[in-house]
Amino acid sequence: MNLAAPSPARAPDAALLDSLRAYFKPVELDALEILGERLLAAAGGLERLADYKLMVAYGGGKDSSYTVAFMRAVQLHLAERHGRTFRLRIANMRHAGVPDAVMANIDRVYRALALYHDPRVEMLVVDHREIRPFERHLPFPEAVRAMNRFDVLMNGHRTAGDGRPTFCNSCNLAVADFYGRAAWWQGGVDAVVTGDSRKEQKHYFTWIMRLAQRLGLDVEDCRRQGFRGLLQALDGVAQSYFVELFGEGFAVERAERRVACGSEVADPDFVSIYDLVSYRVEDHWELLTEFLGFRFEELAFSFTESDCANPMLMAHFRGLKAQYVQGRHYHEGIREYLELALALMRKKEIPQRLIDLAMAAYSSPAGIEARRALAAGFAEEAFGLDEMQLACMQFAPFVDAGRELSAFLAACHPQRLADLADLHALLAGADDHPAAAAWLADVSGLPLEALRSLYAHERIDFDSDATLIARVRAGDPHKGRIARYDPRTGETLVEMVSGR
Repeated sequence: MNLAAPSPARAPDAALLDSLRAYFKPVELDALEILGERLLAAAGGLERLADYKLMVAYGGGKDSSYTVAFMRAVQLHLAERHGRTFRLRIANMRHAGVPDAVMANIDRVYRALALYHDPRVEMLVVDHREIRPFERHLPFPEAVRAMNRFDVLMNGHRTAGDGRPTFCNSCNLAVADFYGRAAWWQGGVDAVVTGDSRKEQKHYFTWIMRLAQRLGLDVEDCRRQGFRGLLQALDGVAQSYFVELFGEGFAVERAERRVACGSEVADPDFVSIYDLVSYRVEDHWELLTEFLGFRFEELAFSFTESDCANPMLMAHFRGLKAQYVQGRHYHEGIREYLELALALMRKKEIPQRLIDLAMAAYSSPAGIEARRALAAGFAEEAFGLDEMQLACMQFAPFVDAGRELSAFLAACHPQRLADLADLHALLAGADDHPAAAAWLADVSGLPLEALRSLYAHERIDFDSDATLIARVRAGDPHKGRIARYDPRTGETLVEMVSGR
């Protein structure tokens, strides 16, 4: 028996592992053993383990924070058991909807897990094409903010501010690009950790391939290439999506949104931990809130999300639509969105304590007004958009050859109704009015060429599958029907609303 004391270099590992084990349930302790053996086999044996690199995609939310903690425990477990372990890449994708409070949560998690200065771990921040080591106060690139802003505006104007398309469609394609960049950066990784089951992975792969095939893309080669093939298919979908969204003449913008497809230098596998762990936050509440220091704060927790503040803006949109477009009260629109949010939270098995926390913020008129101010401030900070620009989006006044332009002007800018004919001529490209163009850019947030593209395209009809944007939302479960009273007709109308 070897009675030698552990080396000083391993002593901190052992103490940290003991601390983590104290928060794990017996099933999780068994999972450490099982996954450790799986990774040892995947690496090709103990001799190759130290060169084996795993990647965890870390959004900064509650579930991915748990995944990071669990994988850190597996890393330390193997180090304790065998004296060597795998390398861990933690990649954090940012977009404009990620508030500073999420970065603060990430920093607390990294500190709790002693990741800083550990040579076996690299923590990366991926801001579109820019990849840098994680820093707590790393500035967000203004070029990426501008890209996110443009996408929100174009999606929002084509869909009259429908929540999921406005904020999530372009972002989901950006997530695919993130994987292509992060998994292949500087020689790549051997495997990517996922919480999806193999059944879920197969379902997603099949859905993407069918979507790509329907767009006329050749998917046979993609099917043979696994992960790289999936990214290639998604790149084809992205290009079709942005042609549909932007229209002709936006080649630079489309090129900026290409999905990175990796290269032959690496061919990462997927390592699923779906069968080993629970993602019910109640099952590891103490680990999250006590040990990791995770905080469900105003901008870091919004309905179903704990890594993005955009769901708060989706609720804000519904309030603005009720007030400006439908001639009702802002609070009525908020209460309608809360019905959808409550249903989505229950469907996702969000703990009651978090449901109560999310709903309490809107429990009184004063609370709704405070939340409105918070949403307005975040929209300005994250996207550079003021309330008039957000309200403009709810009318979708430029699509369908400006069908709702007069209604928008009457409700928000009645002094401009006399200029209606000139504005139509400007948008149609039949005339140039520099002052009017500058005014339109100010009230919409979009340059004239984008407004003219909107003018030439129709508002998305979600009852038809003629457009890719509509087909994507049709397959999205994050939506529901809400009933609202129309004060103009006295009727009760039913609308399909999407959100988070």
